[in-house]
Amino acid sequence: MANTPQSKKRARQNERRFQINKARRSKVRTYLRKVEEAIESGDQEAAKTALRAAQPELMRGVSRGIFHKNTVARKMSRLSSRVKSLG
Repeated sequence: MANTPQSKKRARQNERRFQINKARRSKVRTYLRKVEEAIESGDQEAAKTALRAAQPELMRGVSRGIFHKNTVARKMSRLSSRVKSLG
């Protein structure tokens, strides 16, 4: 348990950052789910639109420190190849 004023403040900050990052992760996962659903439906145009909407959110997650850049690059690459293969 935090005893010093500094450690108490760090605990408060950590909790606040955890909540913010949790919300951001959830938002990105929602975008990814929409892309997956569009791919499953077989509609290439909807999948392209969903992917275009998801890419900036993924990169925003990288810049905010939620995801590693290589992880996002791998996800985007795999999703884009799957969308491309629909046509």
